[in-house]
Amino acid sequence: MNGNRLFSKEELREMGRRTLDVAQEAIEQGDKQKAKEVVQRLYGEFNHLHDGYMFWATGLLTYIYQNYGIDSVEKAERFAHTIEGKIVFKPPVETDLRSLIIHLAKTLRGHLQPLAIEEDDEKIVLTMKPCGSGERIIELGGYEAGLARVKEPHRITWGMKDFPIYCVHCPIMETLGFENTGDLQPVHLAHEPMQHGFCHFAYYKDPANIPEEYYRRLGKEKPAPTK
Repeated sequence: MNGNRLFSKEELREMGRRTLDVAQEAIEQGDKQKAKEVVQRLYGEFNHLHDGYMFWATGLLTYIYQNYGIDSVEKAERFAHTIEGKIVFKPPVETDLRSLIIHLAKTLRGHLQPLAIEEDDEKIVLTMKPCGSGERIIELGGYEAGLARVKEPHRITWGMKDFPIYCVHCPIMETLGFENTGDLQPVHLAHEPMQHGFCHFAYYKDPANIPEEYYRRLGKEKPAPTK
């Protein structure tokens, strides 16, 4: 290198390559060690971005709540999850229960945390261990650092007090799904107080078996069973 240059042309080229392309190249060349290193690099890069957006969004929600109140948080979240009347996180084309479970597992894996998936005769439950966003904020001390907890019970806190403000998107997404499709699922198996603990998502094989309390906590009525 000459003069004031900090990088060679090759270093600049390599720095600009997608990590995915680097990983695939290492696999194709049979370089297992490099492939492992690049996969770890990919994980670190995405996790950095994931957590950054997670805290950014929570900071914005905190500002709205502290300056404009919980009803404004609900309006902002509804707006953020909806574009021109369409749900941002669109459901899969295939809507049979098996396809819905596969789709949800794919979505939750985006948080980079392991899942436990269990099935019984009544339902299928997917559990993040731990929740890769809401619980991570708790574990990382975000609320002690100044992020808000919603003090008052509200429909977007499932009627709970001291509710972590990041997590209000879960009641809102349940509500939007129900309002748009008439189907509440998946339901979140969450209990007060919201703190450390695994985050559960449940699909009931027969929607008639969904406990009425999961509708009430959103301010909704459970639909009458269809014949």
